[in-house]
Amino acid sequence: MKAELKKLFSNKAVRAATIGGLALLLLVAVWAVFFGGEKKSASAYQPTEAESRLCTVLERIEGVGGVTVLINGEEGAPVSAVVVFEGADSLLTRMRVAEVTAAALNIARGNVQVYPSKDK
Repeated sequence: MKAELKKLFSNKAVRAATIGGLALLLLVAVWAVFFGGEKKSASAYQPTEAESRLCTVLERIEGVGGVTVLINGEEGAPVSAVVVFEGADSLLTRMRVAEVTAAALNIARGNVQVYPSKDK
């Protein structure tokens, strides 16, 4: 068997084809690692049930359109929240959103950050 392999690889065409095949296999593996994985994007984020429920409540506030909420927690309890909203960017709207979020999550008002969306 060893002699047969030695004889086979003495042929330059077989060696070139083997090296080419291995190079192609390596190229495919590198491509799969760096470019072939599932693309993750911010729009692919799936909100938790609590975040979805809070969005529904916040969207009912006057001057607020679409809402995205991210709740940060430790040991199963909410600690802080970030709210991005579409709509009128006014101090009153931001205050209302922050107060409702803090009350709904039972966290301090200072742990809620509210920002207008760049998508208007």
